[in-house]
Amino acid sequence: MSKSIHSRLTMNTNGYDAASTKRRVNRTWNARLGNSDTDDLPSLDTLRVNSMDAYRNQPLVTGGIDTKRYNTIGGGLVLQSQPNHDVIGISEEEASDWAKDTEFKFLKIWGKNKNCDAERTKIWGETQVVAFYSTLLSGDVFALLPHIDRGSMFSLSVQLIEAARVSNPNSMPDNEKTAGGITVGQYGDPVTYHFNKYHPGGLGFLNEWVDVPAYGRKSGRPNVIHLCERKRPGQRRGIPILAPVLESLKVLSEYTTAELEAALISGLYTVFVKTESGELPEPIPDDVGEVRDDNDDRTMELAPGLIVGLKEGESIETANPGRPNQAFEPFVQAIIKQVGAALQVPYELLIKHFSSSYSASRAALLEAWKAFKTRRAWFADNFCQPIYEEWLYEAVLIGEIQAPGFLESEAIRTAYCQAAWNGPQPGQLDPVKETQAAVARVEAGFSTRTKEAAEMTGTDFEQNAMIAKRENALILESGLKRIDNSKAEKIDLEEEKINNE
Repeated sequence: MSKSIHSRLTMNTNGYDAASTKRRVNRTWNARLGNSDTDDLPSLDTLRVNSMDAYRNQPLVTGGIDTKRYNTIGGGLVLQSQPNHDVIGISEEEASDWAKDTEFKFLKIWGKNKNCDAERTKIWGETQVVAFYSTLLSGDVFALLPHIDRGSMFSLSVQLIEAARVSNPNSMPDNEKTAGGITVGQYGDPVTYHFNKYHPGGLGFLNEWVDVPAYGRKSGRPNVIHLCERKRPGQRRGIPILAPVLESLKVLSEYTTAELEAALISGLYTVFVKTESGELPEPIPDDVGEVRDDNDDRTMELAPGLIVGLKEGESIETANPGRPNQAFEPFVQAIIKQVGAALQVPYELLIKHFSSSYSASRAALLEAWKAFKTRRAWFADNFCQPIYEEWLYEAVLIGEIQAPGFLESEAIRTAYCQAAWNGPQPGQLDPVKETQAAVARVEAGFSTRTKEAAEMTGTDFEQNAMIAKRENALILESGLKRIDNSKAEKIDLEEEKINNE
């Protein structure tokens, strides 16, 4: 056996093929070992700019990002206070009354007043939307929680700060302690955030940094909320969600533009005049019709019924771009699927075109909702809940919310702060079947009415029951007939039969 054959047989008998530098496919793989700072920070500015540009100018990106927003938080997550009455030491009725009072003051008095926003341009739901968009497109967003006295019941406000405004003071180079505008402590914990008072791409062209401690010295409570999705230990800054597909999106944009121009040329029936000199013929007299384009000396216009005589050595050629291009749609679909994979949005949902079977469409929606619910929980835990706890802290201090033991015991304070955050619910492809399945889960003990009401309609079962009780009483008082359950079931069966047919 020759030496070359022997070397091939013994090559990479152990280890991973992807790590072998002898394999031809790996020779151009020049990745290097780095931590999150060295891998991410040098590219962040470019990634943010390109992500925002893609969202502004590429319909596919606009639709994909909007789809994530509409299904994850909608117009903003809604607080459902759930105090733990056992830990607090109060009855269920008292906890329910406390929750209703707290929800009203948070959602209606504070949340519906634009004073909750430092800029006074957004209510609480709109503030969530801006924070969510900023996180997806820029990788992260920051929120300060200043108390501003504007004559309202509560002084807490939320000041959102775009990612580009957080940078090292005086544009100093990154180092182990301060990088990406964040100074960390011994354990990698944020100690100080460095905010530029002016946006680096704004109108002022000014640079002035303000250092904000991550936590209050006396209270220990957070001064800054940094919303970003971390995927590595020690990661300081977030990465735009479009980062893995930005290059593919740019190629798709350029390709689409080229195809549109080619189709336009094909539709215009463009004619080229071939000359030995390369110069256009002289304009013909006005009584025949002007052929040269007044706005472009390089082109001529074709008039209806126009006959143009050609000089010696000139000939006519027509453009035939061969459009529409048969390979265009398969290529676009391939790119769309890549984008959908990066955004965790199935192809059908991304392009809003459901042509598959019921089972396939339902499977796609269920897979999408895993991602939506996971990101919603992350957003609620890292943005909504901390702000709610700061608001509740102020409400208790000024006496608007009565919460005995809140300031003295961390356990009791945590019990008061427990809450759920509800948002948009998945659509129902077959409401009859899915409602029957929900009823079966409740009757079998696999679920509860509260859980099913929240997941199917985004409502609170307790409130639904109370409203239904009032409605039934009103029906009896008014003399209206109540719907007989057996008739209602019969109607449902008839509707199901019609749908199946």
